Amino acid sequence: MQNKGAIRVFAILLALVSLYQLMFTYQTRQEENKAKEIAMGNQQIETNYLDSVANEPIYNFLGLKKYTYRECKEKEINFGLDLKGGMNLILEVRVADILKALSNYNSDPTFNKALQLAEEKEKTSSENFISLFYDSFKELDSEARLAAIFNTVELKGRIDYNTSNDEVIKVVREEAKSAIDNAFNILRTRIDRFGVTQPNIQRLEKAGRVLVELPGVKDPQRVRKLLQGTASLEFWETYELSELVQNLIAANNKVISIENAKAALNKTDKPVEEVETVDSLEVKADEDTADDLLSQLDETETAVDSLAATQTQNSLFSVLNPSQRQTGPLVGYSLAKDTSKVNRYLQMEQVRALFPKNVRFMWTVKPLPPREIDGKMSKDEIFELIAIKVTSHDGRPPLEGDVITNARAETGQRGDYEISMGMNTEGANVWARLTKASIGKSIAIVLDSYVYSYPTVNAEIKGGRSSITGNFTTEEAKDLANILKSGKLPAPARIVEDTVVGPSLGQEAVDSGLSSFVLAFIVVLVYMMFFYGFKAGAVSDIALLANMFFILGVLASFGAVLTLPGIAGIVLTIGMSVDANVLIYERIREEMAAGKGVRLAISDGYKNAFSAIIDSNVTTFLTGIILFVFGTGPIKGFATTLMIGIATSFFTAIFITRLIFEWLLTKKVDIKFGTKLTHGFMKNTKIKFLEKRKLFFIISGIAILISVGSLATHGLKLGIDFSGGRNYVVRFEENVSASDIQSALADEFEGSNVEVKTFGGDNQVRIATNYMIEENGTEVDNTIEKKLYNGLVPTLGADVTFDDFINNYRMSSQKVGPTIATDIKTKAYYSIIFSLIVIFLYILIRFRNWEYGLGAVVALLHDVIIVLGVFSIFYSIVPFSLEIDQAFIAAILTVIGYSINDTVVVFDRIREFLGLYPRRDKIGVVDSALNSTISRTINTSLTTFIVLLVIFLFGGEVIQGFVFALMLGVVVGTYSSLFIATPVAIAVIDRKEKKKVTEK
Repeated sequence: MQNKGAIRVFAILLALVSLYQLMFTYQTRQEENKAKEIAMGNQQIETNYLDSVANEPIYNFLGLKKYTYRECKEKEINFGLDLKGGMNLILEVRVADILKALSNYNSDPTFNKALQLAEEKEKTSSENFISLFYDSFKELDSEARLAAIFNTVELKGRIDYNTSNDEVIKVVREEAKSAIDNAFNILRTRIDRFGVTQPNIQRLEKAGRVLVELPGVKDPQRVRKLLQGTASLEFWETYELSELVQNLIAANNKVISIENAKAALNKTDKPVEEVETVDSLEVKADEDTADDLLSQLDETETAVDSLAATQTQNSLFSVLNPSQRQTGPLVGYSLAKDTSKVNRYLQMEQVRALFPKNVRFMWTVKPLPPREIDGKMSKDEIFELIAIKVTSHDGRPPLEGDVITNARAETGQRGDYEISMGMNTEGANVWARLTKASIGKSIAIVLDSYVYSYPTVNAEIKGGRSSITGNFTTEEAKDLANILKSGKLPAPARIVEDTVVGPSLGQEAVDSGLSSFVLAFIVVLVYMMFFYGFKAGAVSDIALLANMFFILGVLASFGAVLTLPGIAGIVLTIGMSVDANVLIYERIREEMAAGKGVRLAISDGYKNAFSAIIDSNVTTFLTGIILFVFGTGPIKGFATTLMIGIATSFFTAIFITRLIFEWLLTKKVDIKFGTKLTHGFMKNTKIKFLEKRKLFFIISGIAILISVGSLATHGLKLGIDFSGGRNYVVRFEENVSASDIQSALADEFEGSNVEVKTFGGDNQVRIATNYMIEENGTEVDNTIEKKLYNGLVPTLGADVTFDDFINNYRMSSQKVGPTIATDIKTKAYYSIIFSLIVIFLYILIRFRNWEYGLGAVVALLHDVIIVLGVFSIFYSIVPFSLEIDQAFIAAILTVIGYSINDTVVVFDRIREFLGLYPRRDKIGVVDSALNSTISRTINTSLTTFIVLLVIFLFGGEVIQGFVFALMLGVVVGTYSSLFIATPVAIAVIDRKEKKKVTEK
């Protein structure tokens, strides 16, 4: 074995990196378990504790670096929403809406017809929307000019009546991209407000689409409403801090009084009215500075008794550090974790009464850099509180964002960044009055009730042209310019896919997933020792354990998200990683049977198995890449774990086991590769594969005919991924009748399809409907959930309220809009076709023979058709879901990868035998090659099938259909590798050779 030293070093380094990465997960779990012990079931106490240690070191790496809880949390293995509960959304900012807004909602018939045509084409095309619109516009009227449509105030200076159509489209593309970028930034800012741990927001491939994942969300309806709202850009006048100092002091005292009253009530059990307050302990300020305010507060504390002194820790100024600036609207600073407490204090009725009626307090949207608080550098995020002045009777701002015509980041004369802003005529007039009244004061720029900037007005600004200066970085200047432009494009994000998983269902998924994982792993470990003997089996088991350790370490280092299909991918990897060990061990057994010694047999066994292992791993890895490219969400997670597992299992099976065998041989250990029970398993078989190929073709032909007939008459049960619609999983306290529930819901969802099916236990059902699926709006989902509740009340019981139903009985929900369903279907077709092409090309290149590639593709089509046929025949019979959805497509692609894995191993052995025996009868040589692989094929297939069976039985109902497809694929794929792929390839080769002989 070459380069043993380098392999050892790499293995040690990989193990150390994996250990380092997994320690973050271990440390966060330790801290969270401690929080659970302290909280004793109180979720709020648990959350407060974790917030308090967020910036405290909990992991000291070799004394070199300390990691806080927050830093460890960012580096841990992250569970997907299907495992920990939460909300998964895909939002879309429709490019068509942006184009309408850019045209100022032009009523030109050609323009609007082109938009409609583009939307129709988009359903079946991968082209971007603007290109489809441009093509449609030219098709309708090749002489029409886009400049006449987009020559609006907003685009003045960039488009005029002489601008060509190509130039207009270029400008429109830039503006649409800017609008989408801005929408993404607004969504990201809104998501930060939910306070969830590890939220994820990312752009998707299609323009305007954004994926949002929010773990542990408690109020999905609030999320939908906030994320789908149109951005509201506003300009507000502000109060000076000097105008509010006495009010703030009075508010602080009032908070102390209220908190002390509460504390005294807890101690005396008296009504609040009878408890003596500390209102008399007023604080007088001689100076307006925050230092004086705080020093007087400190003096006040010494004047009260110990209880009052303790309770001043719950004063307003204990969580809001007053500003030290002499002028401006900045009230003070607060840590991120304290902002909710400040809000609660300022919203108290007694406190609110102490301030002018027209004052509002708003937080800045971005935190300040770390700064010194109480003599220490704070690692917490710090936000500023700004005092807003409301001057109108109706409470509206004096100026809104719809008056902005353009805004862009520019470089000033001194090289610093500033924002140039323009307004329309109406806005310019209001802006002039507003800036004249605010000279020397600030105007707050607010979006979604958060302050993005509060520049000081130096002079009255006429004409609507303004410059905002400050210490902006490049990114800050661009962000503010985008925010200012947000008011001119009212294109709200729409939810096109929506999945909610309740925390209890997520925990059950974790339990079932992990239990199936552990059980499957134990089964494989025991099986390998049973079949290949204790020592050889133990070596492969060590490789499997190392493989699991490396997979988890790599997942953690990549920041990958572990989903339930991801766990299935890891468990499937266990079965497939055995394949490499089986290939090696079977070759070693052959070499030993030929009379070679153990050392030479091991060396030659590894050498001869290497080609087949490479081919089988590459083809499966290619399938994983295709899954990753075309899949979304959990399917991408499945592909990630599958690819990582293939890479690590290759390393452990080829190199780790070899190092162990080398070490055992140096210790003179007697190694056997079988037991008395298994030594002769499937040896000396003489099956006439090619001679009986017509029989196998007839069997397969009948299976295909039945499958095609069922597909044509019975069809497939499309999941909402493909059809669009809504799914709800509802759990009841007692067993229920699915048919009774369906009858009740049919009345509520009149005019739409409703399907109710038992899901898992008899007390749980899955409800699917396409009711109002074409409707979009913030209240649509809430309306449907209320109708669902109304239809289920007779079964739930009258004492179950709507809130109880949402929080305790509705375990999960999913919505897929029609447009996203079309995209998923299109991607599914592409992924299957592309995988077949890639595999054909790989086999063509690897074996330099297109006939082998044809045989492989025919076998794969055979497998796919039969699996589809079984799903078509049994979807209305079996007690688990056999819907065609994204998970099924992932299963089909995995079946393709697994089947081609088997086929390539068989082809590799045929190629070897034909090279060794070129003068023997070809049919006899091919049969011998096939018979020599049976032991390996049965072993690998049986191991993988047992692993999948364990997942099917114990992995939970959520992935039963997915795993059933894999089990079916293993059986059909094993059959086709032996009885279809090779006979087809050989039949084509024979016909080709006969044709050549005839021509001669």
